[in-house]
Amino acid sequence: MSDIPPVHIVFPLFVGVTQLDFTGPLQFLSRLPGAQIHVAAADMAPIATDSVLRLLPTTCFADCPPADILCVPGGHGVAAALHDPAMRDFISRQAASARWVTAVCTGAFLLGGAGLLSGKRATTHWAYRHLLPLVGATPTDGRVVEDGHIITAGGVTSGMDFALALIAREAGEDVARAIQLALEYDPQPPFTGGHPNSAPAPIFAQLQSRVYDAAAARMADALATMPKI
Repeated sequence: MSDIPPVHIVFPLFVGVTQLDFTGPLQFLSRLPGAQIHVAAADMAPIATDSVLRLLPTTCFADCPPADILCVPGGHGVAAALHDPAMRDFISRQAASARWVTAVCTGAFLLGGAGLLSGKRATTHWAYRHLLPLVGATPTDGRVVEDGHIITAGGVTSGMDFALALIAREAGEDVARAIQLALEYDPQPPFTGGHPNSAPAPIFAQLQSRVYDAAAARMADALATMPKI
């Protein structure tokens, strides 16, 4: 029988979640010694993501055990989730006793909507980082940003970097390195340009105008109109 204490890792899900915001950290954190994963939602119905995948919760909000690690993913569905009292209440309750309170990508705004980023340094997807002051946070450039027990990750793939950083905090760098090796996480993308600082200017401008200007405006409106805690 293992003497490793359980580590309860809770991922709250919502319609329109970006699946890699969730499944990237999940793949790594599920190998943390003692990990017990809880995929939580308001009910047990499949959750539609922003891609073809649907995700099955393992627990509903009411039955989820307290988190040692709370990890909130992002996605275009965050704007609607900010107006969901059940989601905001669940995040607040889970964060109250969690050892680590974390978010990937625009999941940071769900932490912020629950009042958890006030006075904290934080990051999120580059297209939304300028909105972080709306939830009291100080925007900070970086794929992984720690401020006390709050950890936020940048856009989508940053969630895997975040997971390794957290594993090192929980179990030591050697364990994190072993998991990185086991999953062959050795990024060598075929192109530079995964960040605005390195992307060709025409590609950046086109993507921002085609997708992210409107998406950021929707997020700003959701933040401005969400019910106050």
